[in-house]
Amino acid sequence: MSQRKPATRSGRHSLRAAMLASSALLGVVAATSATAQSAQQEEPTMVDEIVVVGSQIRGAKVTAALPVTVLSEEDIIAAAPVSGDDLFRSIPQMGDVTFNSAYQPNTSNSARGDTGSVNLRSLGIGNTLVLLNGRRVVGHPTSQANEHLVPVLTYNTNAIPVSGLKRLEVLRDGAAAIYGADAVAGVVNTVLRDDMNSWTMSAQHGGAEGTGMRETNLSVYGGKDLLDGRANLSLFFNYDHRSELNTLDQDYTSSNDKRGLFAGTGFEGDSSLLGTSQLAPWGRFTVRNADGTRGQAFAVVPEGHTNCVTPTQGGVCLTKNASLPVDLTADTARMGLSVMPEVDRFNLFTTGRYEINDAVEAFGEIGFYHAKSQAYQEPIATAAGVSFIIPGSNHYNPIAGDPDITLTGYRFSDVGPISVEVTNKQFRLLGGLRGEWNGWNWESALMWSEASAKDVSDNISATKLQEWAAKTTPDAYNFFNGGTIGNVQVGDGTPSDQAAIDAIRVDMVRRTKTELGLWDFKISRPDIYQLPAGPVGIAAGIELRTETQLDDRDDRVDGTIRYTNLAGVTSSDLINQSENPDTYGERDVFSAYLEIAAPLISPDMGIPLVHNLEVQLAGRFEEYSDFGSVAKPKIAGAWDIVDGFRIRASWAQGFRAPNLEQINATVINRSNPNTDWTYCEALNRQGALTNGLRDCGSSMLDRVGSNWRNDFNQNHAYKSTQERRSGNPDLQPEESETFSVGLVIQPRFIPAELGDFTITADWWQVEQTGMVGLFRGQNAVTLDYLLRKNGSYNPNVVRGETTTADDRIFAGTGLEAVGEILYITDAYTNQQPQTVEGLDLGVMWRLRGTQYGDFSANLNVSHLLKYYLEMAPDTQMLADAIGSGELDPNIWVSGSMGDMIADLGRPEWKWSLSATWSKDAWTVGAFTQYISDLYDDSLTNSAGDYWTVDSTITANLYAEYEFGADKFGGMLSDTAVRVGVRNITDEQPPLSADGYVGTVYQPYGRYWYASVRKAF
Repeated sequence: MSQRKPATRSGRHSLRAAMLASSALLGVVAATSATAQSAQQEEPTMVDEIVVVGSQIRGAKVTAALPVTVLSEEDIIAAAPVSGDDLFRSIPQMGDVTFNSAYQPNTSNSARGDTGSVNLRSLGIGNTLVLLNGRRVVGHPTSQANEHLVPVLTYNTNAIPVSGLKRLEVLRDGAAAIYGADAVAGVVNTVLRDDMNSWTMSAQHGGAEGTGMRETNLSVYGGKDLLDGRANLSLFFNYDHRSELNTLDQDYTSSNDKRGLFAGTGFEGDSSLLGTSQLAPWGRFTVRNADGTRGQAFAVVPEGHTNCVTPTQGGVCLTKNASLPVDLTADTARMGLSVMPEVDRFNLFTTGRYEINDAVEAFGEIGFYHAKSQAYQEPIATAAGVSFIIPGSNHYNPIAGDPDITLTGYRFSDVGPISVEVTNKQFRLLGGLRGEWNGWNWESALMWSEASAKDVSDNISATKLQEWAAKTTPDAYNFFNGGTIGNVQVGDGTPSDQAAIDAIRVDMVRRTKTELGLWDFKISRPDIYQLPAGPVGIAAGIELRTETQLDDRDDRVDGTIRYTNLAGVTSSDLINQSENPDTYGERDVFSAYLEIAAPLISPDMGIPLVHNLEVQLAGRFEEYSDFGSVAKPKIAGAWDIVDGFRIRASWAQGFRAPNLEQINATVINRSNPNTDWTYCEALNRQGALTNGLRDCGSSMLDRVGSNWRNDFNQNHAYKSTQERRSGNPDLQPEESETFSVGLVIQPRFIPAELGDFTITADWWQVEQTGMVGLFRGQNAVTLDYLLRKNGSYNPNVVRGETTTADDRIFAGTGLEAVGEILYITDAYTNQQPQTVEGLDLGVMWRLRGTQYGDFSANLNVSHLLKYYLEMAPDTQMLADAIGSGELDPNIWVSGSMGDMIADLGRPEWKWSLSATWSKDAWTVGAFTQYISDLYDDSLTNSAGDYWTVDSTITANLYAEYEFGADKFGGMLSDTAVRVGVRNITDEQPPLSADGYVGTVYQPYGRYWYASVRKAF
């Protein structure tokens, strides 16, 4: 491991400027040279050699040894995607989509807007490398926490223009030895149309049946050969507009109360289905005594409610406790919010080439993506991270003596739904030279690419709210007027003064940005050495890469502007947002690779049972400026027993580099409920708990012996505790080992008139170690308990001083007295290993030139055989202590672990079948997809069984007619009209506790569309 050498920011800016300047120069050289002359002669467009992802050797046949799925333009049309997210969801080997436009969290802590993620093999975000025309794509700049609670970054699939694709290549094999970091599960290479010599315009309009969601797509693509064919300039432009999908459009999104959807299933009584919120305009409060201690708790309810104790004014009443009755909880979905946002998306991509001479060609790419989304989310509510105190001077204070009042639960429904506007941008500038020299193919390019996101949403300034809450006049903000009389769960029919609402509302702005700069030089030759079986191919290359990530939080979130409440406690100035500091990270990467492809036995050697045998050897070294060096090998081979029957296998090591946020993030505050087992153990040893540690938890005062109730502190036993998470500069890469073996059968005995068949079957296994995760707050507290039982403690659990009551509870127990937990520190570390294995099956059939037309079909099957997530060492220690009896069996271990197949995002089976028939002017295409059932462990019945999310099978169908020039003249010539339907049987996403599983299914049923396309 080499010594870490951090890059300087000023030096990086110089490198960035150099890359931009060089890329710009090379990127436009083709266009500049091509347009230098106005008179050109029409020449046929040259057809480029197709180099499939998996090898860097031009002209080598080694890709036959690799499991590669290629989706042609025909396959893509059959799947009928309108976004990159739609397209990637149609690939069976793709796992759940955790970054998606229907995921609209209530704060900007996660990615929102026009996003889609890549998750090949379900190994998790960040384990799949995405290429565009063979080179890396810049990552989406906004992170999102995964199931291990660490921030992960993805490539935004919606930045890929679907209708501009020539093909999509999916390498279903570890490829770090060839392509470097993140290619653990495989590589996806998106290849756009280029080198075109005609123009095509198309328009499409469609919508989801029974909803208000409509989509319109306009695209233009084409190009022109210039300078007698020595140059070409090609361009693609696409515009998409999608209207909002509203919660009220469908029953599984129209209410937060899902109990009615489960009527008659035996699960309807589960409390998790009542998703309405205790944070409602019917506020909950606690009176502050003059000495700062807590006084009487109360809530606001409608006058006449069974909980009403003290009527006030305006038809409302006060209770004597702060528990909000279920019938007053907020059902925000009934307000008509966004399931999917309104989106306007633009994609522009230009490619150019110019033959400098017979041996050297310049080439370039210029790409730009811009998307703006608009969504409306549930109104702002109080957060545990912001402690707000209402000044006693508030004009509407209902408590005699006008004491200060702590706000314990409230939703600002009179401010209205939160408006969320997200702007995503991405650009790519690439220029290079390629050519041949003494039998060698060589290529070099410079690229600079940036992605940015601006997330603007409504929020409330706690400082301004305190100012308007302190007013003694009727324009003060009124917390005590309740919600809507007559429709108590929806909205606020008694809003505060509009001046107060306008004054407290502020924009929360989060800006994120990633940068990727790259220079590479690579050479290859398919015949560097001649073996008896044939020529040996070789490829080698070097690459310099620079990466940055910036997360610029709002001044009211990053600590620049802070709120200090009346008790002197400081926090974020936004009422529903904990503080998060800005994060910046940068790294430089140097890499070098070598690949060899060698035929060992050829057909003409006449060796029995070995018709053909070839191998691929590859290795890559990468040096990172922030964590050191990594070297990974790969070997793959293909053995043809007879012509048409091949056995292929590969073994590879890989790695996922920790992303820049995981390394560089400073303290991120999150609050989660935690049980202090040490405190409860002391109570138990005193005999204060009848049922032992089983009694420990929330609202446990009634379960504490009467002799100890005066000393008991509920917040010491169980409370929402601040967890201070942070990056870790000592993180190491997540290591992986991949093995696969498969068959490829092309039956030669089938008559040609029945078509060409290819059958594939591949078993694969991926073992990963050192996956980045958090130990988690509750585990840290449990470890502290285990250590304290043995005379030690966990320094990551930070406690306050003990009180006199604490000392009495711990006296004579044999345990050292401890104070209430203040916060928990938890840095990202290399933790859990996992093993995933599966089986891929494929059948491809082509029949061309018959009297009945041309036919094709493609079956693609993915079957997960194993997905097992092991415990991290410290977590395993806790589990062992529970198993041995050293820890009470009522104690649990937090986190994801064990068998994960079908766990709400990893279906055991997925398959797709596409088929196309064409004859003369007609083309008919079909696509069907199956997803096996899942289980929802958040929903259980009285027998302890999990809810089953049903399997689904959906089908798409389209028909197209093309008006030929020989029959139709004028405007109809070379015009094609297509009508199609996705999900023709109107299958709704299967029911889950949240209504539907958004990471697997789109939230709508049948979708109709029509399009027209004209070439000229």
